Amino acid sequence: MQKEQGDEKFIKFFSLKRILIPVLIGIAITFFMVVKDFSKPVFTKVESGKGDYVWTDLDEDGTPSSDEYTLAVDGQKGDYIQQTQPQLWRSIIHNWKGSATFAMLMAVLMVFLRDFFYMYRIRLLTDKELSWKRAFQVIMLWEFSSALTPSVVGGSAVALFIVSKEGIAPGRSTSIVLITALLDELFYILMVPIVFLLIGHNQLFIKDFNFTLFGKVFGMQSIFIIGFAFICLLTMIILWGVFIKPVKFKRLLIRICSIKFLRRWRKKAAKMGDDVIITSRQLRNKPFSFWAKAYGSTLISWTARFGVVNFLLMAFNPVNNHLLVYGRQLVMWVILLISPTPGGSGIAEFAFPIFLKEFIPAGTASALAMLWRLLTYYPYIIVGAIILPIWLRQVFKKTANPKV
Repeated sequence: MQKEQGDEKFIKFFSLKRILIPVLIGIAITFFMVVKDFSKPVFTKVESGKGDYVWTDLDEDGTPSSDEYTLAVDGQKGDYIQQTQPQLWRSIIHNWKGSATFAMLMAVLMVFLRDFFYMYRIRLLTDKELSWKRAFQVIMLWEFSSALTPSVVGGSAVALFIVSKEGIAPGRSTSIVLITALLDELFYILMVPIVFLLIGHNQLFIKDFNFTLFGKVFGMQSIFIIGFAFICLLTMIILWGVFIKPVKFKRLLIRICSIKFLRRWRKKAAKMGDDVIITSRQLRNKPFSFWAKAYGSTLISWTARFGVVNFLLMAFNPVNNHLLVYGRQLVMWVILLISPTPGGSGIAEFAFPIFLKEFIPAGTASALAMLWRLLTYYPYIIVGAIILPIWLRQVFKKTANPKV
């Protein structure tokens, strides 16, 4: 009975309403940004002395804004021309080069690399019990569920159901989801200090970005520190529970869920504790090569995820500091992590031009934000919606006709 209820909950999770909400939010925000861009003149830099406008950095932030351009006077020539949005895009298309096409193709390749190494990792964690085809279905549905849930919630619960439906034992399914989360968090925890050392503190954070929570205003640096501390805490809990004291971890879960208003989750806490103990036994004796492959695939996958933006920006503008673009994405990821909208929809489109404004050509911010999401977000909704009914028929057929 409980199994049937779980199946029904899973199917209801992927309702049309739940799919449409993030899509409509993203489209609405993008439409607003595009309309806003079209209402403003675009100032484009040209060869020195061949423009009609000059730029004066009035606020000394190193980034041009529309109110800082003035007509050149006294017969002088400036370095900028004024264009409308249609003129700007006609100019971009007219001057499109083979190098720009190459950069766009590389951005698409990064998307495929990201998913390929996710598939490789899930096959590794399941000891290759999943074929490449099934690994593809699992990863696409996992990404699909993540796209339909707020980033702060994540799609782990749905992922656990998906993996278990593939015939993986419940305890092992929990271990796979836990270790996947652990590897992702370890990538972030190890990469952030490296980027900080190579780039420096001042360049990573945007000063004019604020976030209001419970009536208090937090700057970007404060939000990042809180988010990073949460990730570190979560990672330490998983490490302690899985590799150090799994039995004590189970006892702690039960004790927490013995609090009056949490008692209804006590049985689930005990079950999760048992799964963690099983996970610990399964993973403690894994060889170094196993962990090297698991972390290596995680590193490549996340680097490819961020590399999409680097190549996308290269298609429209030379990028002179790829590491800074990479580092800004690390910071932006924490902001998206606390997004209340499904898959960060709306927040991601809004944050993209704020974090990367000095790398984005004037007048193209909203279009590039939309293109970024078209490459890294919406495909998972489309592919997931196509795969879901096929996958459901496969797994329920498998359940109805178990192996003898």
